[in-house]
Amino acid sequence: MVIMTTESVPPKLSGTLSRWLIEIQPGVFIGNASPVIRDLLWQRALEMRQKGKVCQAWSDRNDQGFVFRIEGDDRRVPLDLEGFYLMANRRWSSSP
Repeated sequence: MVIMTTESVPPKLSGTLSRWLIEIQPGVFIGNASPVIRDLLWQRALEMRQKGKVCQAWSDRNDQGFVFRIEGDDRRVPLDLEGFYLMANRRWSSSP
């Protein structure tokens, strides 16, 4: 299972993602994709997002049951707390 969310991206990116995933709500895409397709969709999203934000999450065999990556959101950062990822506001995190 792969979930991708987009915010303030060009319409062309939504069209590209909708070839592989179903857009269940504006900017929210979900579907089954192989790891290769998942990585290609991520690379395409990074190339096309301009100043927008993209997030991708997929199921994984770890303690949380999923993995995610984010690009373009400068207010929130993922924090790794002994293998568990949480989201923190940048002002509260120790990350640069």
